[in-house]
Amino acid sequence: MNPFMQLGQAAVQNKDFGSAVEWFAKAAADNPKDPQIKACLGQSLCWLGKKNEGLAHLRQSGQLLLKKARKSRDIGLALDLADQLQYWSDFPGSLEVCRQAVQINPGAVRGYQLLALTHSRLNQKKSALAAGRQALKLVPNSAMLTILLATLEAADGLNPEAKQRLGKVLQNPLLTIEEQFRAHKELARILDKLGDYDQVFAHLHAAAEIAPRLPEVKRQDPDLVPNMLASHRREFDRELLGRWSNTCFPDDQPAPVFLLGFMRTGTTLTQEVLAAHPNIFVADETDLIASVVKELNRLSNGQGSLAEQLRQLDLAGVLHLRRFYWHRARALFGEKIGKRLLLDKTTMNTIDLGLINCLFPDAKLVFLLRDPRDVCLSCFMQTMTPTPSTVQLLSWDGTARFYAQVMDWWLTVKPQLTMDFIEFRYEDAVFDFEQAFRNVFDFLNLRWDPAVIEFHKHAAGKYIASPSFNQVAQPLYSSSVGRWRRYQSQYPVVADYLQAFIGEFGYEN
Repeated sequence: MNPFMQLGQAAVQNKDFGSAVEWFAKAAADNPKDPQIKACLGQSLCWLGKKNEGLAHLRQSGQLLLKKARKSRDIGLALDLADQLQYWSDFPGSLEVCRQAVQINPGAVRGYQLLALTHSRLNQKKSALAAGRQALKLVPNSAMLTILLATLEAADGLNPEAKQRLGKVLQNPLLTIEEQFRAHKELARILDKLGDYDQVFAHLHAAAEIAPRLPEVKRQDPDLVPNMLASHRREFDRELLGRWSNTCFPDDQPAPVFLLGFMRTGTTLTQEVLAAHPNIFVADETDLIASVVKELNRLSNGQGSLAEQLRQLDLAGVLHLRRFYWHRARALFGEKIGKRLLLDKTTMNTIDLGLINCLFPDAKLVFLLRDPRDVCLSCFMQTMTPTPSTVQLLSWDGTARFYAQVMDWWLTVKPQLTMDFIEFRYEDAVFDFEQAFRNVFDFLNLRWDPAVIEFHKHAAGKYIASPSFNQVAQPLYSSSVGRWRRYQSQYPVVADYLQAFIGEFGYEN
């Protein structure tokens, strides 16, 4: 093995991605057409936050692997590379690799599976469905591929077919727990679309019973975020939040706009409407604030809570963290931001709202509200990648309890904020779109642009990080407002969690 590669891999093991990039770059200089070296360099650059540069190397690696595969017909490594591109949200790059891979070896089921997933995330429903059908044709007894195909059918409006397919799958006594969980969750969503409301919660509860046994769920700490929120409620006060509110910050460290709320409150819809404005650039579900939290923890040697670390920070530390934020933003997006207003939409950064206000007191905040009952219903129905936040949503009781914990934090911190904010109701966006969004643009000191009305055309065909990616690629609809009424019998058991917020936010009982 190239000695530079060995040094680079050792650096990766130590999570020293800066050194890894240096070593892999030297290895690539010696062997510019080695796909493994290109892939290692690309991955390390992405981990370092230089995503645009890293993806360019990963794409080059993909083409080199495809070139080799044309001789051997072994597309396994090329598909691994496509998987890596998906991990870094480069679905167009992954699509190009997958397309060529299945041309080289039309008998590789994994190629069609990845191709289907890629088309799906790019809202290319017909192409996703065709790839999913081909995958299942190659392995007709695969339960996971059957579930995938049913999901793709439902996305394309073929709900009766999807319902029948999943019903047959659930009769199989040999399903893995992952297959059982996914089938119940998807069938619940399809039954909801078909109006079979009396059957929906039986499948949601069945999935909830299985969820704790899923390996990726077991790896999460369910107490982490609730304990963090409790600490924030105790420790953040107006004195801390306003400590740097009168500071004049350097021009190269401007304050972003933050778009926050709870999951499934319309943050993705709002993001896409705002993204259709020529003077706004959207950072969609990034790790910008999470990286700042890690950097603050490093500066503090891991000592103390988040609030305590902020209390120990001086102005030089604040300026360092703002520079750190912008350095990572520019590494992620390059010159795409330009002179536009940066909109940082990472919904559950709501948890870190205290830190955001401390470091960016000159920022503006758009905070999304929606009927708590609709929020909880939508969250419980959704299948999300397990994280310390999303594992709270795997049961009906847990969903409502977590909503109450997060929104109690919002109500606690809201009167103490020194940054400017506006509360924006999802229902207003649905029923009075233009006036509702005119208010938001006025708040942001931006002129109204009629082009934002056709936001769904802007959203179609691009990768959107949130689970509602396929919903915002179509014109606005009102069927999701008051959806909870179809399931009124399910709410008494969670009423104690939600009642205060229903009243506080002005929703009818």
